[in-house]
Amino acid sequence: MKILAVASGGGHWMELLRLLPAFEHEEVIFASTKKCYKEMAAGFKFYAVPDTNRNKPLYSIYSFFKIFYVVVKVWPNVIISTGALPGLIALIIGKILGMRTIWVDSIANVDELSYSGKIASKFADRTYTQWPELASKNCLFHGNILS
Repeated sequence: MKILAVASGGGHWMELLRLLPAFEHEEVIFASTKKCYKEMAAGFKFYAVPDTNRNKPLYSIYSFFKIFYVVVKVWPNVIISTGALPGLIALIIGKILGMRTIWVDSIANVDELSYSGKIASKFADRTYTQWPELASKNCLFHGNILS
């Protein structure tokens, strides 16, 4: 199975790397917003994608097309993201193209799902929270990256 793992920089990226043991026997391709992360994903294919957020709507369009290129080029079976907007964009593209999609909301979201997580929970094949209090019928809890 080919998995495209997408995350923004910082904590989103670190959380994505913590999930890597779950994909031990799969082909994993990473995409993130910082080129320097390629070294942290040594041994894996890596794509740098533009960072964006909801306060940059025009730049988000540019980011959309760059992420679209990566998704089509990789053509994964599954796209997984720990956030934020670049990951959500990848999931939207993947869903439109018929790929399975998984959103893992950041552990930093203690009180409620992130804005992107709320959107992902509407269409992703699986959406996970890392806090049992936030679990619902559309958002599952199966532990967190710290346990």
